[in-house]
Amino acid sequence: MTSSRPYLLRALYEWILENQCTPYIVVNAYANEVMVPQEYVKDGQIILNISPSAVHALEMTNEAINFNGRFSGIPTPVYVPVTAVMGIYARENGQGMVFETENPSPEPPPPAPKSVKNENKPDKSKASESKSRSRPSLRVVK
Repeated sequence: MTSSRPYLLRALYEWILENQCTPYIVVNAYANEVMVPQEYVKDGQIILNISPSAVHALEMTNEAINFNGRFSGIPTPVYVPVTAVMGIYARENGQGMVFETENPSPEPPPPAPKSVKNENKPDKSKASESKSRSRPSLRVVK
């Protein structure tokens, strides 16, 4: 399945605006393809106000958030891949959501080949497990 992050971002953005609050996003500024003014990056993160009054031409797609913003009065294009967004919240009350970092899941290891010798012999550990597992019982304690 595709990531739910872009859908949640758009929904939370709308929810924050409908409640007359200011949406901010927390961005991993060192993630691949992130284009933000580096002089405003602190501890590898940047917090961006993405309210309609703060940005121009905001686009929130399944791949990225991009807009034109102003930093110290200087118009600056901003591009943030959705995977670099660490959270979205309302400035006024902190309500929002933090996201887990999305790493590509590693491919599972190939199944180990079964040994022909062990197929015919009963596994002692399995036999002892089934013997040690007894049916639970209840008893009255006074």
